[in-house]
Amino acid sequence: MHYFEYINRDTTIYSGGTTSSLNAGHDEILEVVKEVSSDGGTINISRILLSADYSYVSKSIQDGKIPTDAKFYLNLYDAGSKDIEAEQNLVIYMVSGSWKSGTGKKFDSPITTNGASYQYRDQDQKLPWVTGSLLTDGGSWFSGSQDSYSQYNISGSFGLTYDKRDVRFDVTDLVRNHIFSSSIYPNNGFIVKRESTGSYGTTYSYSGDTTSDEGGTSRLGTLSFFSRETHTIYPPSLEVVWDDSKWTTGSLAQLTGSALDDTVIYFKGIRDEYLEKSISRFRVVGRPRYNDRVFGTTPEGLTVRTLPSGSTFYSVKDSVTEETIVPFGTGSIVSCDGTGNYFNLRMDSFQAERHYDIHLKVVSGSGTVDELINYYNDPAWSFKVVRNIER
Repeated sequence: MHYFEYINRDTTIYSGGTTSSLNAGHDEILEVVKEVSSDGGTINISRILLSADYSYVSKSIQDGKIPTDAKFYLNLYDAGSKDIEAEQNLVIYMVSGSWKSGTGKKFDSPITTNGASYQYRDQDQKLPWVTGSLLTDGGSWFSGSQDSYSQYNISGSFGLTYDKRDVRFDVTDLVRNHIFSSSIYPNNGFIVKRESTGSYGTTYSYSGDTTSDEGGTSRLGTLSFFSRETHTIYPPSLEVVWDDSKWTTGSLAQLTGSALDDTVIYFKGIRDEYLEKSISRFRVVGRPRYNDRVFGTTPEGLTVRTLPSGSTFYSVKDSVTEETIVPFGTGSIVSCDGTGNYFNLRMDSFQAERHYDIHLKVVSGSGTVDELINYYNDPAWSFKVVRNIER
C-alpha cells in the first residue's frame, strides 16, 4: 500500500548579503543553490526546509492500520534544474528547532521577513537558529544521537546524476525518530542541502571546508524543485509504503508453467471514476489464452485461477504525464482470497480530477534460470479520481 501525506510547509533559506534575511515561504520553487565568484572567494548557497504532519500516520500505526516497519520516502520533483554536474549528493537532516514558514517570495521588493531565513528561524522576531550563535548558521539540525537514543540513523543522502533530477529520499529512520523517540527528536521537519563539513549548523562557516560539495569552489549548478505552493501536479510529499498483501487461495488453482507463457489478464468491475476519499478494491483475473480441452459442467474459460503468489505487482501512472505514482515493489504486491486476485488503492494518494493507468508485472520462476518477467497494461485499465461532493 502507498499513502501520500503532502508537505504542509516549506521554504528556501539563502546565504549572502540581503538574501540572508529574506523569507521565501510562499515561493513556488524550492532551491539548492550554489553561486561561486570568478575568483572563488565568495560562495553563496541555499538550503530547503520542509515538514509534514504525522497525525494520521501516527494514529494509524497505533491502531494497527499501518505497520511499524513501514517505509517512508520524501519526494521532490524537478522544476528545471540548471547546469548540474554529472554526479553529486544531497543530504537530509532532522531540523533541531522550530521555524516559521512565512509568506515571502525570493524576488519580493522590499523583501518579506515574516518567517525563516538563513539568519533566523523567524526573521521578524529575531529568533536565532541556535542561542548565542552567529547569523551565518543557515538552520540547525541533529548531527548525532541524543540522550543515548540511537535506534535509527539521524541523516540520509541521495545521489544525483545529470539525468536523474527527481529526488526520492529514503527518510524511514528520520521519520521513525520523529514518531517513536518520545520527543527526543521532535518533528520540526527536514533540512535538505548539499554535503558539507563543519559543526552542522551551530557555528558553521566555510573556513576549512574547501573540499565539500557545499563549501568548495566547484560549480555544481542549481537544483530546483516544486514547492507546496506550485500550481502543477508535483507538490513535495511524504510517501508511506508497506506490504498489505494477503494470500489465501482456498480451492483456487494457480496459473503455472505454459499457462503463464501466454496469459490473458483483465479486471472485473473496474469503474470509470472513484471518489478521492475512498479505498477501493480492484479485482484482477488471469487465464490462459488457450484452455485445455476438458469435460465438465463449467466452461474452462470461466474457471478462476490465481497469478503467482508474492511475485505479481501493480503500478499506477498518471495517464497524461506518464509519471509513476505507485511503483512496482514491496508496497504493491497483488493479494488473493477465495474469489481471486485483488489489490486495494487509497484514492487520497492521487490528485483529484486526473486520470490514471494501471500496469501489472508478473514474475514466475523468481530467482531461477527459468525466471520470466511479463508486463501488462491495457487502455481499459484506466480510471479517474473525482472530488467528493458534500451533500
